Amino acid sequence: MQDTHPRHYCGVFGVYGHPNAAELTYYGLYALQHRGQESAGIAATDGKNSFLAHRGMGLVPQVFTPETLHRLIGNAAIGHTRYSTTGSSNIINAQPLVVDCAKGHIAIGHNGNLTNAAQLREELEARGSIFQTTVDSEIILHLLAQPARGGHESSLVETMRRIEGAYSLVILTGTELIGVRDPHGFRPLSLGRMASGAWVLASETCAFDLIEAEFVRDIEPGEIVIINEHGVRSVQAFPDHQRRAFCVFEYVYFARPDSTIANRNVYKVRVDMGRQLAREHPIEADIVVPVPDSGNCAALGYSLQSGIPFEMAFVRNHYVGRSFLQPSQFIRDFAVRVKLNLIGELVRGKRVVIVDDSIVRGTTSRARVTSLKEAGAKEVHVLISCPPHRNPCVYGIDFPERSKLMAANYSADEIRQYLAADSLGYLSEEGMVAATGQDRNSFCLACYNGEYPVKYDPLTDKHIIERRRQRGNSLLSEIEAEVRHQRLL
Repeated sequence: MQDTHPRHYCGVFGVYGHPNAAELTYYGLYALQHRGQESAGIAATDGKNSFLAHRGMGLVPQVFTPETLHRLIGNAAIGHTRYSTTGSSNIINAQPLVVDCAKGHIAIGHNGNLTNAAQLREELEARGSIFQTTVDSEIILHLLAQPARGGHESSLVETMRRIEGAYSLVILTGTELIGVRDPHGFRPLSLGRMASGAWVLASETCAFDLIEAEFVRDIEPGEIVIINEHGVRSVQAFPDHQRRAFCVFEYVYFARPDSTIANRNVYKVRVDMGRQLAREHPIEADIVVPVPDSGNCAALGYSLQSGIPFEMAFVRNHYVGRSFLQPSQFIRDFAVRVKLNLIGELVRGKRVVIVDDSIVRGTTSRARVTSLKEAGAKEVHVLISCPPHRNPCVYGIDFPERSKLMAANYSADEIRQYLAADSLGYLSEEGMVAATGQDRNSFCLACYNGEYPVKYDPLTDKHIIERRRQRGNSLLSEIEAEVRHQRLL
């Protein structure tokens, strides 16, 4: 059975001012592996003659060997680990992307999704640009490579003001490491410093811990941070922009529990979400059981608040990879139990509260309830540490189209019946936000309430596809896949 949790998007990392920049980037990507498992890459430069890159499909330790890293010479490097949100899963779409243009070498790693990618690509192709990939990140490279009035810094600002949607970027030139965050701040990006004086950029602070770098601060929404031999310089590309829209699902699921976001530890936020679940959905039960690992923190919080004992009744197999077997019903029946195995004696005859972070399609959640009841659980109550997902994400998370989102098509009681649960409860939007300790206006909540901070019109992309069909564009199938992946068609 396919894992029905939403997929991670990407992780980015960068180092400036260390003789072993590529090796540090490798470890940084290792810490960010949870954000993408399809491909990984590193680009490095010595600031003089060398600008080298290596990319590959698979996990970080599969892509890089000691020999590979040894060849990536330089005191500055960026890295990227990817799950495809726009563009197919293919080596040509692996990042960092690297170009050699009139401005010299430029490499880029992108976390997020551009909502005006199709329009910009159409415009650039009409002006003669030739694209080598199907990822929206290449659009940013083409814009950066164009001449701009006022030089390098103006080019960065001008590019940011043309692209829309979610983007946290690490950019490497022959002399600089650059960090960029979109004006809404959809995706995280932080600045750190090592004891040696080297500067570090990362999607999450857990990557700093691994290389013993000290967290300095979060990159502000709309900010460009330029790091070179003279230190760190900051430029605000959107000085008048006020609306913030950080993806709240980072707190719910994506970020590692040992990361800190906006001065809040993710582990503590998730525990507080579980405590709030207990306040909103008090249940008479004998044990609280998490779905590992996504439900661990919230289940602990529920247990602490309610006083109901916490039990790790599901044991996760951490060595589960992608199956090469075809998804026949025979294989699905086994695959349900491959990832998690139940300790039956812990639940037999018990009233069980099972806690998870989300229900997307519902198939996996149903399998968990079934296994609990088959093991002899007297009652099974399902609690979810966020509100129901009713809308697709166009900013880089793999939430499917509405037709495949259970909460968009069925009532809570209909979902409960499908799961065969005795009760079903979701954390309220207010309770989720309260657990973060921040104002609701700080977040993007579109997947819950349908209020998209950056508007997106799928009809525009449909018209672009039709024009390409009439021209006989050879990339038609890839572009159609891109647009379908925007999840609003």
